[in-house]
Amino acid sequence: MKLSDLATGSDWTVWIVFVIFAVLSIILLSGHGSWFISGYNTASKEEKEKYNEKKLCRTMGIGMSIIAILLLTMGLFENVLPAFFVYIASGIILVDVVVIIILGNTLCRK
Repeated sequence: MKLSDLATGSDWTVWIVFVIFAVLSIILLSGHGSWFISGYNTASKEEKEKYNEKKLCRTMGIGMSIIAILLLTMGLFENVLPAFFVYIASGIILVDVVVIIILGNTLCRK
């Protein structure tokens, strides 16, 4: 069974989500877009001063890029990839989110 056998909706949904993730990751990788980071955008000025904003944006951008590349892979190779790749992708996304949270709270502090 291939990944395309599991798809019940249209293919353009994957491409729209990929474009959204790609644009967000480009904005974050450039060091801008801290308003997209949940928790940081609502933090007080004193709390924001504890973090290196550029490093935090780049960390989040790298994490978003990993998810965007994964979506691109699934969109391009849906007729080739086996159906269990959904579980692999879910695991990669879960690990990616955990690593982003850990790095955001440790590496990105001043």
